[in-house]
Formats: sequence, C-alpha cells, structure tokens
Amino acid sequence: MITDPFFYLLAIPALLIVGIAKGGMGGGIGILGVPLMALAIGPVQAAAIMLPILLLMDAFALHRWWGRWDLPNLRVIVPGAVVGILVGTFTFRYLSDDHIRVLIGLIAVGFVLSRIAAALSGRPPASGPQQPRILSGSIWGALSGFTSFGVHAGGPPINVYLLRQGLDKGAFQATCVIFFAIVNLVKLPPYAWLGQIRLDNLTTALVLAPLAPVGIRLGAWLHDRVDETWFFRFVHASLLVVGARLIWLGLT
Repeated sequence: MITDPFFYLLAIPALLIVGIAKGGMGGGIGILGVPLMALAIGPVQAAAIMLPILLLMDAFALHRWWGRWDLPNLRVIVPGAVVGILVGTFTFRYLSDDHIRVLIGLIAVGFVLSRIAAALSGRPPASGPQQPRILSGSIWGALSGFTSFGVHAGGPPINVYLLRQGLDKGAFQATCVIFFAIVNLVKLPPYAWLGQIRLDNLTTALVLAPLAPVGIRLGAWLHDRVDETWFFRFVHASLLVVGARLIWLGLT
C-alpha cells in the first residue's frame, strides 16, 4: 500500500473530481483524475489504482441514473469501445502516456473550437435527439475505449460524439454513466492480464474507496441545481481547459 502523504493529498481531490463528473457533471472533467495522481506516482500505477474505485463509482452512478440513457446511441458506441479496448490491450507497451495525452488534448480542444466557430457563423445547434450515426459513433466509441484503457481518459472522445446528438442533460449524463460502466468492466480482465491488478494497488484503492459515494452524491446534487444551458457550457469549458492542459503535459 502507498503510504506517501503527498500521494493522498493529490488522490483525494482527484477522485472527488472523477466522482462529481460521474455523478452528474459530464465526463470531461473526469480525465483530471489520473494526471493529478500521476504527479506523485507513475501514470500506469495511478490508472491501476483508480480502476476498482471507478467500478464502485459506476455502481453508485448507475443507481442514480438507471434507465435514463439513450439506448440507440449505446448500441453504436459500446461495440466501438470494445474494439478500442482490444487495440489498447495489445498496443499498451508501445504507446507512451504522453502520446495519449496529446491525442486526447487535440481532440478535446479541436472539438470545442469547432463548436465556437459554428456558433459564430450562426449555424443552429442540434435541437432534440438526433438519429445515431453508425460510422462516427463507432469511431468515437473506439477512440474513447482506447484512451480510456490507457489513462481512464475516454470522456472527451465520447463527449464529442454525444454532444452532437442533441440529448437533454439527463439523457446525456445517463448515457455517459452506463457507457463507462461497461467500458470499465471490459477493461478489468486486460488490466489483470497485464499485471496491473496487484495487491499493493488494490489495498490503496480500498483505502480510497469511501470517496466514491461522496463524489457521486456531490455530482448528482450539482446536476439537479445547474441550468441545462450552463451545464453544457460547463462541459465544453472543462473540455477546453483539460484538453489544453493535456497537450501541455504531453509536449513538456
């Protein structure tokens, strides 16, 4: 078990942020978890410690958002995510964390800038739920599965797809919740196969596990009190800030 106080100084806010994201404030800010913890330990170990806690958070979040997800979109993005996880499993040893950080950052920043450009041009945004896009949904789902496997950073790619689908904030959040619950379950066997599910990591995760319901409850409380327009503005803003930060970290 990790005993360094500096690690827990970073891990506690990191996991609360992830819980708030899962509980009701969109998946974008959730990618801050591993980068924060990686300031004290290696990113690979941080991801391994976080996975059991993510599974516990998923259980609480599913209880909160059960049945409100958009099933047609899930049928498109989940198979793509499984493919992305398989690719991540067999390329794990060949890609550095910095490569993945820059890739995610470019996707997040590029998407937000494209939305700003669309708003400035006067093009109307999507109104109401859109039909699932099989090709783009599969691609973004695969990219989300791939980046989620490496550093639990699948939020920005899947947000890029779902934000274009015109879902209300409840359906958007619920779809993200069940999508990542499935993704995290699928990641568990490859993590064990690659030797990341070790006793020291599991013991550290157990110590941090009580933070899971706290973060979920905070996220749900905030979700119920934030106007839908400001909710999506928050998701876009978090994508932009986190994306820029990831690019900086990856390049430096």
